[in-house]
Amino acid sequence: MDTRLKKAIFVVLVIACLTPWGSPPIALALGIALALTIGTPFPELSGKPTKYLLQASVVLLGFGMNLSAVLKAGRDGILFTIATIFGTLFLGWLLGRFLSINEKTSALVSSGTAICGGSAIAAVGPSIKADTEQMSVALATVFVLNSVALFVFPVVGHLLGLSQTQFGVWSAIAIHDTSSVVGAAGTYGTEALAIATTVKLARALWIAPIALIFAYIYRDRSGDSKMKLAVPWFIFLFLLATVVRTYAPATIEPSIFDAFVNLAKAGMTLTLFLIGASLSRKTLKAVGVRPLVQGILLWIAISLVGLWSVLSLL
Repeated sequence: MDTRLKKAIFVVLVIACLTPWGSPPIALALGIALALTIGTPFPELSGKPTKYLLQASVVLLGFGMNLSAVLKAGRDGILFTIATIFGTLFLGWLLGRFLSINEKTSALVSSGTAICGGSAIAAVGPSIKADTEQMSVALATVFVLNSVALFVFPVVGHLLGLSQTQFGVWSAIAIHDTSSVVGAAGTYGTEALAIATTVKLARALWIAPIALIFAYIYRDRSGDSKMKLAVPWFIFLFLLATVVRTYAPATIEPSIFDAFVNLAKAGMTLTLFLIGASLSRKTLKAVGVRPLVQGILLWIAISLVGLWSVLSLL
């Protein structure tokens, strides 16, 4: 197909995603359809541009939240957060050994499932000196499961009759990436979106300590005292945005903050389209069977534990 026609189709689909009829699931579906048919004409957008767009959107979401709610979510659920994160990492280690998966690949899949998908993998990868192939396999595994979660979770939530609060907490616990959490929760409802984003970002604060722990473990094994840590700075910018929103002077029009939040939602929708467009048969093939099995089993485990907790406690 002519390159100009491909680019025209790409632009039309982007515009469609950003219309009132667009939504995160539709955006992801359109992106995947594009990737598996004619392919994306802008493969360079699937790397850092998509990552930065996601991070900027998360920061803008902070202008719609109250700082006390974010801190409360992190404080109230700290014991459960610790239990699920370290429980997932331990179960991932056991599954990795049982399935004979490369140790670093297994660690990346486990950390991505335990905390927040690609962001956690991006932080832990340099800490354990993972190579490009190990990073790609882990990211592809998490990406495939994220795509499934975006469609499956709202359906399951409605079938089980989960409240907005229950679904928000459950999706934040069980779905990997922040973008897919926002997409699934946004489909479920406005309250679910606010709760899911708050809980997910409170969990995401654990990226740094987990990456440091992995760096220490692998440094100790190799005798290398140098550690490289990818710090998720956008989380701190998100917190700064919540501070601005919480303590803003009464003279500032609330509509300004609403505009930022609407821009964030548009950014998230576009992010999911770009993520879908980056999927390819080559990506699916690169995942392999064993890492995917590990990812699925971990995902099912944390989903069931999370579902049990919200049904029991909320």
